Amino acid sequence: MPAQHPLDMALLNTWQRGFPLCLRPFQALGAALALDEDEVLRRYARLHQAGAFSRIGAVFAPGAGGASTLAAMAVPPERLQQVADLVSAHAGVNHNYAREHQVNLWFVATGRDAAQVEALLQAIEQDAALRVLRLPMLRPYRIDTAFDLGHGPQQARPTRSAAAALGPADWPLAALAEQGLPLNERPYGDWAARLGLDTAAVLETLGRWSAQGTLARFGVVVRHHELGYGANAMTVFDVPDAQADALGRALAHQDGVTLAYRRARAPGWPFSLYCMVHGRDRGSVLARVHQARRAAGLDGFAHAVLFSTQRFKQTGARRFAQHAPAAAEDRHALTFQ
Repeated sequence: MPAQHPLDMALLNTWQRGFPLCLRPFQALGAALALDEDEVLRRYARLHQAGAFSRIGAVFAPGAGGASTLAAMAVPPERLQQVADLVSAHAGVNHNYAREHQVNLWFVATGRDAAQVEALLQAIEQDAALRVLRLPMLRPYRIDTAFDLGHGPQQARPTRSAAAALGPADWPLAALAEQGLPLNERPYGDWAARLGLDTAAVLETLGRWSAQGTLARFGVVVRHHELGYGANAMTVFDVPDAQADALGRALAHQDGVTLAYRRARAPGWPFSLYCMVHGRDRGSVLARVHQARRAAGLDGFAHAVLFSTQRFKQTGARRFAQHAPAAAEDRHALTFQ
């Protein structure tokens, strides 16, 4: 994607978290940039169409609700595209990547609960006639894919889990927050109309979720690859269980690490500690991985670096999707899918 106009970069970069929770948020953004509301909306619509970001909405903290797991398969190279298409066709799969390893297809399966996720994985196994490794998260240390688009990943922000899962009364709003704001003057008002609430109640709930840690962030979810960060690597470590938390916390504090977490091992897969690093090219990613590994005290442990080679699917998680209220009729609303 070509270099962005400074105003476009400001709209993308500054508002990856802390997006205004007010009646007319795009007007509030415009006031900060000396733009009128219509111009802000036009720029966001154009940037979305160009693929610079996927949505403006919620990234829920671990434990906020629903269920998900990382899953992986060792796919014969000649079948990779076929199996990847099969996996991506499932609505419950929201990320699906090829990576450099014998275990070469990696995806995230989501659902309303663990039973639905397991049913999805069993269906994939049956259709592909291949074993799926289940790699559920045991503990998050850092989950933050916000980027400083001028300089790379932002300063480390270790992650906390949600204090409690959302209750059924909150699921419809959570589903809308996952989908993303419509691009119009009063987007929260649209959500309120669909929920049968007033706008003040919607804004109060979103503010409360943010304050109590239910939301990891609320803002623009940029698409790193389209904005020039074309390389990413998942690094996995085989560490003793007794040391995993200390090493994971150290890893989470390293600049350049966007994701760090502990996952369950699987048959034939001994690794339990994971991190993700994104960069503009392979060399810069390898340098960051080396620096983070050394600084976190992980040099002496077996590890593997799995670069992404192909992106088959990338959408936001849809843990609450089945609870979304019916869409209001509004010719001017543009909801991100």
